[in-house]
Amino acid sequence: MAINNGIERPYSQEDVERLRGTVHVEHTIARLGAERLRKLLDSEPYVPTLGALTGGQAVQMVKAGLKAIYLSGWQVAADANLSGQTYPDQSLYPSNSGPALVRRLNNALLRADQIHAAEGDTDTYWLAPIVADAEAGFGGPLNAFEVMRAFIEAGAAGVHFEDQLSSEKKCGHLGGKVLVPTGHFLRMLAAARLAADVCGVPTVLVARTDALSATLLTSDADPADEPFLTGERTPEGFFRVREGLDACIARGRAAAAYADLVWFETSTPDLGEAREFAQAVHEEFPGKLLAYNCSPSFNWRRHLDDAEIARFQEELAELGYRFQFVTLAGFHSLNAAMFELARGYASEGMSAYVRLQESEFAAEEHGYTATRHQREVGAGYFDAVIQALGESSTLALEGSTEAAQFRS
Repeated sequence: MAINNGIERPYSQEDVERLRGTVHVEHTIARLGAERLRKLLDSEPYVPTLGALTGGQAVQMVKAGLKAIYLSGWQVAADANLSGQTYPDQSLYPSNSGPALVRRLNNALLRADQIHAAEGDTDTYWLAPIVADAEAGFGGPLNAFEVMRAFIEAGAAGVHFEDQLSSEKKCGHLGGKVLVPTGHFLRMLAAARLAADVCGVPTVLVARTDALSATLLTSDADPADEPFLTGERTPEGFFRVREGLDACIARGRAAAAYADLVWFETSTPDLGEAREFAQAVHEEFPGKLLAYNCSPSFNWRRHLDDAEIARFQEELAELGYRFQFVTLAGFHSLNAAMFELARGYASEGMSAYVRLQESEFAAEEHGYTATRHQREVGAGYFDAVIQALGESSTLALEGSTEAAQFRS
């Protein structure tokens, strides 16, 4: 793959070829996803996505009509990391956990594609592109290079990096955030881009800044950060900086040359703030695509009325925020639904579960199919595998309670 124009790269095509090796591995899912995501960003008013926590959630998102999927590092930390622990969003989990979840989501989508194709349904495009959270890169540029490559190998279409110090990384809506110098962040972005070029995949690279609410910086060595230094130091040796939108704009403009999309993490759903950031970035980079976190950390009705909420995303899109996502949708929907079921079941027994089942039946007219859970996970597909080998008396769905009691 030749290096594309329009993005700053501090390396040459010769560097890419030298680092690629002699065996060129084809990363089909990542390439298809990246190409589809770029097409969606170019053709859709905006691309709305939700954060998926499980493979089943990813499948239901596509079935319900979403065209892309977000993978949140917060959700990986909380309930989907390879250490098997529950963590806050502070990069405490193994760095290969995010790629592992991307692979799990893609595997679920591939199975859905196989199930439907075996049944003669080839209309749905199941491999919705996944945009994944690489946190602060889990270290320096070499770590960013390796994490990006791992995400590509897992099939991610896009990956985002933020400008925090990885060893002190915090959720954008927590306190105590420490920024790295602007130049260091650009080097991280370049390392991630280099990994994508070496892999031969046009991965969508998203740059996020947390400067709106971060008050600490690792070093005063970068002239780009001088306007925001206060001259104070902390006991740990960090430099205190002025937080705010001006700092976000400065970092957003710096990152825009290196990234496909730019995102500033916000504290509230504020269209005025979003407009000011977008206009400032577009003054130097006309048409640069932007991303926006429609965060569940916001108390939406405290800031906006129902009419403002309903048109919020369209107004963001008009400002250039083409990728919009609810990071923790999977976590909140999973927990809220299970709590409601368990609360009813604790007091009413099976009546509560049957209400859930009836709601599933009602959803079938809108395309929901998981009422038939055996078929949903591939029992019929593997019956087809057995049948391809010849006559069989051990087919799973034939004679099952699902076949006898549920609609086909």
